[in-house]
Amino acid sequence: MENKKYLDKVIGSLVRGTKMDYDKGRVRLSFFPYPFFPHHFTPVFGSFSRYCKNVYGLTEDEIKYVWKEFLTIINEKVEN
Repeated sequence: MENKKYLDKVIGSLVRGTKMDYDKGRVRLSFFPYPFFPHHFTPVFGSFSRYCKNVYGLTEDEIKYVWKEFLTIINEKVEN
């Protein structure tokens, strides 16, 4: 990917925008319209894709890369 540095910054921003309530087992995502949902729920890719296009101007391939990396990081945070 040509824009890997930019994509890594996008991933960092998305991760920082994700709030976790470990006591209640809930997550708040900046790109998802509902305030909180259970940790085990996987957000809909469509919401994520639209958000990344509108806010960061990403292409479909870039969105897929960011989605994969973002979910990996969030899942690691949830498990730890």
